[in-house]
Amino acid sequence: RQVSWDDDPRMLEAWKKGETGYPWIDACMRQLATEGWIHHLGRHAVACFLTRGDLWQSWEKGAQHFEATLLDADYSLNGFNWLWLSCSGFFYQYFRCYSPLAFQKKNDPNGNYIKKYVPELKNLPAKYIYEPWKAPTAILERAGVVLGDNYPEPIVEHATVSKANMGRMKEAYDAHKLKQEAMKKQRSSSPQKKKQRV
Repeated sequence: RQVSWDDDPRMLEAWKKGETGYPWIDACMRQLATEGWIHHLGRHAVACFLTRGDLWQSWEKGAQHFEATLLDADYSLNGFNWLWLSCSGFFYQYFRCYSPLAFQKKNDPNGNYIKKYVPELKNLPAKYIYEPWKAPTAILERAGVVLGDNYPEPIVEHATVSKANMGRMKEAYDAHKLKQEAMKKQRSSSPQKKKQRV
């Protein structure tokens, strides 16, 4: 399917560097940068976040970055997974997105993974480790966190952009469906050539 992705180098760089303001996403990207590996669910989450989930950047840019940084990169698997997770091909349930907030909370409620790879947040209470922007000023000060200074503000508002992106993906799917129907109609209306016997 043809999807009109945005092209914002600032967003792409923030994602690559683990500076999106979403601690779990940032932890995954920083582990990738330092160790060349992340768990497959982390790979799914950061891929969804970069593409249809939040930042609406091309899956090809993400695939190129994975290809350059993953120790276990496999060209065919990498490309297939990015097509799948961006819903550009194979997988069509674009309304099912990985939440950069809720998904990992079930597995790691205390945010130990985040504290390891995003050490500037290690003193935050578990209640705010996934959403530091919700912490009262006094708690941020005690934890030594200055949003917009030593840790970024969220690059986008997930609740808003994820809904908007679902709408954009629906438009792409609807356009693809119309194109397929038109091609089918054209084939059925064009005269069929008789096969010649040899």
